[in-house]
Amino acid sequence: MRAAMPMRASLPRTRTIMVITTIITAITITTVITITTVITITTVITITTTSIAITTTTITPMLMTTSEPLAFDDRRGMTADEGAALYRLMTWLSPAFPVGAFSYSSGIEWAVEAGDIVDAASLRDWLAAMLADGSGFCDGVFLAQAHRAASARDDAMLREITELAAAFVPSRERQLETSTQGRAFIEIARAAWSCDGLDESVAACGGAIVYPVAVGVVSAAHAIPLAPAMHAFLHALVSNWISAGARLVPLGQTDSQRVLAALEPVVVVTAGRALEASLDDLGSTTFRADLASLRHETQYTRLFRS
Repeated sequence: MRAAMPMRASLPRTRTIMVITTIITAITITTVITITTVITITTVITITTTSIAITTTTITPMLMTTSEPLAFDDRRGMTADEGAALYRLMTWLSPAFPVGAFSYSSGIEWAVEAGDIVDAASLRDWLAAMLADGSGFCDGVFLAQAHRAASARDDAMLREITELAAAFVPSRERQLETSTQGRAFIEIARAAWSCDGLDESVAACGGAIVYPVAVGVVSAAHAIPLAPAMHAFLHALVSNWISAGARLVPLGQTDSQRVLAALEPVVVVTAGRALEASLDDLGSTTFRADLASLRHETQYTRLFRS
């Protein structure tokens, strides 16, 4: 009897220990769940707060793009009008645009025969002078003035500019070069790129339209800004000169690109000067280049028409 008593007494203690262990485990689990829940809720609140802050920062442009036309930004690059203007300039002033620019050298052919141009360095110096102080600058001034007159619908001024530009070239061959390209540019623009007001501007010019005036008139009719039209025109002019020089010297493609790269600052500066100049600022100091265009027609053999 005495031996059985301790066994009976130990059963309640074991049950009690098991109950206490269960309660402690339940409390622990509850605490863990509670702590985890608190941490989770805190984390959600933190993330939500961050999201609200980000949304507040970016909500303004999102609303603007849904209610207003897209402006220039890093995602879009440019507006539809800017893209159309760039597309047309790249087309009109590309070597592939059929104005016959590849058949003219602006007197460079004679300069090569005379020994004035013998390599990439001498070609670069010759073209830099032609661009900054010769026909390049003058053509830029005529383009700018024609663009402004056509934009303002000043027919009398546009006619005066057209006549002056046609009379300003120094030789018969240069006259043929610029007038032929101008006529081709106008004809192709009217046939493939017609727009309101273009025919009226062309009619207002009155007579022969030289190349820079043609580019200015067509660009104005298409509402293309003057500054990019000027830079694109001078780039095309220099590119054509380099192409002629590369075939005549001759030069490789790499040297040709080096010359074009070296003339970039000259193009930029000349474009800025031409945009600010008036007709009173017209003038050339490149006598040797003018003489080259005069003597080209007497060469025994010629690859180019000027």
